[in-house]
Amino acid sequence: MTQRKYFGTDGIRGKVGESNINPEFVTKLGWAAGKVLAGRGTNKVLIGKDTRISGYMLESSLEAGLSAAGINIGLLGPMPTPAIAYLTKTFRSEAGIVISASHNPFYDNGIKFFSAQGFKLDDDIELAIEDMLERPMTCVASDKLGKATRINDAAGRYIEFCKGTFPSELSLTDLKIVVDCAHGATYHIAPNVLRELGATVIELGTAPNGLNINDGVGATSMDAIVEKVKETGADLGFALDGDGDRIMMVDHLGNVLDGDQIVYIIARDALKNGKMQGGVVGTLMSNLGLENALSKLGVPFARSNVGDRYVMELLQQKGWSIGGENSGHVLNLNMSSTGDGIVAGLQVLAAMLRSHMDLHDLASGFEMYPQTLVNVRYANQEVDYLAHSDVQNAKKEAETALGKTGRVLLRKSGTEPLIRVMVESNDESQSHKWAEHIAETVRNLAN
Repeated sequence: MTQRKYFGTDGIRGKVGESNINPEFVTKLGWAAGKVLAGRGTNKVLIGKDTRISGYMLESSLEAGLSAAGINIGLLGPMPTPAIAYLTKTFRSEAGIVISASHNPFYDNGIKFFSAQGFKLDDDIELAIEDMLERPMTCVASDKLGKATRINDAAGRYIEFCKGTFPSELSLTDLKIVVDCAHGATYHIAPNVLRELGATVIELGTAPNGLNINDGVGATSMDAIVEKVKETGADLGFALDGDGDRIMMVDHLGNVLDGDQIVYIIARDALKNGKMQGGVVGTLMSNLGLENALSKLGVPFARSNVGDRYVMELLQQKGWSIGGENSGHVLNLNMSSTGDGIVAGLQVLAAMLRSHMDLHDLASGFEMYPQTLVNVRYANQEVDYLAHSDVQNAKKEAETALGKTGRVLLRKSGTEPLIRVMVESNDESQSHKWAEHIAETVRNLAN
């Protein structure tokens, strides 16, 4: 197989009850994954989930399919995505499975896999699982069925891991921090990590009910945490997404820092402390300001395709350790094998304390180019809107007008039926003008 039918850039994702996110398909997915992994020597996998109500149903479906393939299962309950990657390694499991749709609304859900090393599965394994999905489902003999056990100390283990990434000689005692967990998988993790390191913690988005994940809170809805930081006089704020693999931050004045700024702070601190390995990987969406700021520091910068799996691939190819996306996925392979919002936030706090600067001052020196992003939803999955002559002509028109002072990026989302139109320029009005022009061209074709 050369083309994925089910797996996207971040596993399999969709609306619950539709597409492939239903009990029948997920049971067979568990079986197919189990058969493929068993052929590679696997006898145990871990399953974790975020706080969506559909997680109960999908967890049971995966459990049934894996058991039918003869795979033993460790159930972690609600846990952040990076925690599942970490625990897969520490429990010496051969794979980890995450039930989550990350930053999407509660009615979406998804399945993604980690290898024994805590990295996302290689393409050949995903393709082998897709091939197995096309075969009739079978069941091993009763005495070969997989067993399921619940791992009750998973949260405590991951909390200790997070704390271990923070320098032992530093303390958060003098900091007041707002932590927004998006009513997601970090609700019982992030506040405890920061409290145990000494911070005064103000919680936001820590009361999940199965339906409120990412609803007006978290890294994709920053208004709530900005208001809370200013209202409480906090030193800063952490905003995590539903599964905890991305982070946005807020300084004491209410200014939002995105993933590009967080990557810059971490990279500059690593350079200052002699821990920089090579350079930094961003994506096609990374701000030109990040590239320029790193260039002034003498730090090489490379762009991957959009998606943290592609950032990871380029980091591994180059032998570098630091990378990320402006959406808040931040990778430091010296700390974690995947994007980890809590760990990235702790690295920023360490940089603050080592430099004796607040978050606002720490982010200075990085001039962001105004960037306008417009999402256009489409219904017809068969049409390649980006290749249409009208869209290409609108793109060329914008690029000619912007010249060397900006750039245009058009791409399909890897997780939703969206065309993403991004225009970046040193003139905000021009960014907005040309982004809307291109987006309107796409809308006219898609509707």
